[in-house]
Amino acid sequence: MTVAPHAEVAAPAGAWRGFTAGRWRESVDVRDFIQANYTPYDGGPEFLAGPTERTLAVWHQVSALFPEERRKGVLDVDAATPSTITSHAPGYIDRERELIVGLQTDAPLKRAIMPNGGLRMVENGLKAYGYAPDPFVTEVFGTYRKTHNDGVFDAYTPGMRAARRGRGSSPDCPTPTAGAGSSGDYRRVALVTGTEPG
Repeated sequence: MTVAPHAEVAAPAGAWRGFTAGRWRESVDVRDFIQANYTPYDGGPEFLAGPTERTLAVWHQVSALFPEERRKGVLDVDAATPSTITSHAPGYIDRERELIVGLQTDAPLKRAIMPNGGLRMVENGLKAYGYAPDPFVTEVFGTYRKTHNDGVFDAYTPGMRAARRGRGSSPDCPTPTAGAGSSGDYRRVALVTGTEPG
């Protein structure tokens, strides 16, 4: 078998037009490209378009749910369906007005459970807001399915366990809430903004 040497491929004429040259032209160097070509914007937001009437109407509908959510702590929770990308039926705020759709569950502000991260965190979170853990979810994730936190704790050495118990936690030992800081309630007004269809 014969292998041909890799041929140099020249960049098309004008490929770098408008960009300041640098090492990034000879090799992959994202930092150099950004440093050479980034121009800070110090102006105001005047160039941004405001929300459309459609966006304002959708936002008004979801905003009306906020007082009840604040009163209860959470508006609603699906405690029986572990969240995946396909776990819930399509959810809408206002199907006729939405241009970009995709709620995390099947209803606005309805929370999902994510027991793959850790069953105890899900159970404690549900109980904090007056919801009972679903018995089937508890059985599956407590008996048959290893969660992320189960795997982390299974990997602990006896010394790591002792350090964690003795100090409350150790910076080198993940805790059951280590990933909780990344969870959140991501409002979607940015997803429904845009230009009205002509």
